[in-house]
Amino acid sequence: MPKRFIPNDAWSRKAKSEGFRARSVYKLQELDEKFRLIGSNMTVLDLGAAPGSWLQFVSSKCSGRIIGVDLQEIEPIDGVELHVADITDANAIGSIIGSESEQSIDLILSDLAPKTSGISDVDQWKSIELSQAVMDVARAHLKPKGTVVMKILRGADFDSFLKELKQECREVKTYIPKACRDRSKEVYVIARK
Repeated sequence: MPKRFIPNDAWSRKAKSEGFRARSVYKLQELDEKFRLIGSNMTVLDLGAAPGSWLQFVSSKCSGRIIGVDLQEIEPIDGVELHVADITDANAIGSIIGSESEQSIDLILSDLAPKTSGISDVDQWKSIELSQAVMDVARAHLKPKGTVVMKILRGADFDSFLKELKQECREVKTYIPKACRDRSKEVYVIARK
């Protein structure tokens, strides 16, 4: 049986010592510092939220409605609504957000990554598909001046996806936080409606 990967780099040790569930919290922290994403009374939707470090960070800065959605259960976080659902299920997402679901979200966060196959092109395309699903949620539920932050794996389809986003959104930026691993192909896209 293969050993489970347990990260043991400086970011992981720092996250553990500061009580965060994953090293990815520092990616969001840097993105927030650079792009001023999180306001004090926002409605924030985190898609692919497990294990919950992004939700921990958001809840430390925001007293509004914070919603986490993932395919797996997430350990409870004070002040955060947690749901097990598939982000591609529009009905499930709509019922989670509720009756005011039409354009009620200020910020959508997605640190989603596909289950990797080891085939770079396949993994990158799966990442684009997940990002397209995030944008479907944004079209249905993001406020007119809302923001979407999503992780995408760079590859052959990245530029065409970015071009589509730029036609739809008033502002699209890319950024690679310092906490990303050197060998990683991940890039974060910040899109404002």
